[in-house]
Amino acid sequence: MTDFDDMMRNPADAFTSPADIVGHPELSAQQKVQLLRQWKDDATRLLAATGENMPGTGAGPAELLRQVNLALEKLAG
Repeated sequence: MTDFDDMMRNPADAFTSPADIVGHPELSAQQKVQLLRQWKDDATRLLAATGENMPGTGAGPAELLRQVNLALEKLAG
């Protein structure tokens, strides 16, 4: 497993989707929330950049943000 600090730097590099974080057996609930919040921040910045005609790569930022929010809701219960 990658070091947690490395995962926090860029969750998208460490996980395929936000759901992978939720289902990860070796992460605590607190670590999962931290990673998802970081990914949410990244997706929000990407969404703003896309709105300024600076497109990113991969899944659309709005869809990614939706997936992250759903994962956070799942962890919140």
